[in-house]
Amino acid sequence: MQHLTGASRRQTNGLFDQACVTLNGQPCAEPWKHLAAGDTVQVIYESGRRYKEQVKPPKYLGFTIEYEDADLLVVDKPASWLTVPSSRGERDTLVQRVEAYVAKQNRGRHVQLPAVHRLDRGVSGLLVLGKTTAACHELRRQFASRTPERRYVAIVAGLMETHVGEIRSHLTTDDELQRHSTDDPEAGELAITRYEVVRKLHDTTLVRVELETGRRNQIRVHFLEVGHPLLGDPRYGRSSSHHVRWPFPRVALHAEFLAFSHPADGRRMEFHKPMPVEFEEFLRTEPVAGPAAP
Repeated sequence: MQHLTGASRRQTNGLFDQACVTLNGQPCAEPWKHLAAGDTVQVIYESGRRYKEQVKPPKYLGFTIEYEDADLLVVDKPASWLTVPSSRGERDTLVQRVEAYVAKQNRGRHVQLPAVHRLDRGVSGLLVLGKTTAACHELRRQFASRTPERRYVAIVAGLMETHVGEIRSHLTTDDELQRHSTDDPEAGELAITRYEVVRKLHDTTLVRVELETGRRNQIRVHFLEVGHPLLGDPRYGRSSSHHVRWPFPRVALHAEFLAFSHPADGRRMEFHKPMPVEFEEFLRTEPVAGPAAP
């Protein structure tokens, strides 16, 4: 775009933000998009006009803040991070980085932010953290009572036959900390995963997933056990989750939607985070098997 217009980098970013760029006839707001042979790029540009960049969400210490007030933070977790330290005592987790950010706001005074809920390493998307003890307790109460709404988007191996379904089982943990379903309800935790097929591709399926329960590794285990492991999952799927067009060092799972009640005044809070670039690139290059699911 800079080559076509001769504009500065800031002005060029403004062209994307002001919907002046189309890719194959569709508005394009992502300068990082890869082009393929045959793509058509069109730009509307007037040399004397200023194209102002839109204000982007601020980034702090590598994570993006989607919302913040005196009681809570909603952040977009990068796929490469743990949410909290494991038994190995990692020191570069999401919660630790958010605590460092809040401490900087408080002139160096450390504030502990216990995790309200978690996303696995390899999974990206929306997380809420309480900034006060009262907010943490109330948010934890909501998650324990299953009232928050959590929606994910995932790419799984193979073509799913059922467009809409529910996976229900009791999950337990073995001696190697692997999760799996058990036939003994007393030995496991009830886990309920609902899904709908969004698009069938050549040999994979894009699905939207809603959690009624939030057990550790729940989505990954459930889809593995029905024969459709998530792409890129090194733990639940391994060779069956490998795909030539998914070279990314992450799991094909993204927390795209989160809704809950504000812990202080009860108002409904809703957040949506579109699919990350890895998903967009895969969907753009993977052939479609048939029409999208209704």
